[in-house]
Amino acid sequence: QVQLVESGGGSVQAGGSLRLSCAVSGLRFSGSTIAWFRQGPGQEREFVGTIPWTKSVTYGDSVKGRFTISRDNAKNTVSLQMNNLKPEDTAVYLCAARGDYTLGTSISEYGFWGKGTQVTVSS
Repeated sequence: QVQLVESGGGSVQAGGSLRLSCAVSGLRFSGSTIAWFRQGPGQEREFVGTIPWTKSVTYGDSVKGRFTISRDNAKNTVSLQMNNLKPEDTAVYLCAARGDYTLGTSISEYGFWGKGTQVTVSS
């Protein structure tokens, strides 16, 4: 069965950095697309970015220039490097997957989800 496990969350002050990882198993990773979403308290789930097997990344407008997504096809992992963090970046960050190529930004595009990791940014 497909499993996605996020790690690397924590608390940081504004302007700081964090690196999240998503470990994927049970999926043909080399042909997949992995995305990051986030959900702040009382907010809808928001698209952060997506990286298909071609490694051409699409980012959400609110994180462009600050966040970087990369993938390691040998280790079946995807990373989310977050720099210059702001209090409004506080959220649970979730990775999601689908078994083929997409540049989709909507929740419905992804059939597999992790449980998420908390990121808290203080001012």
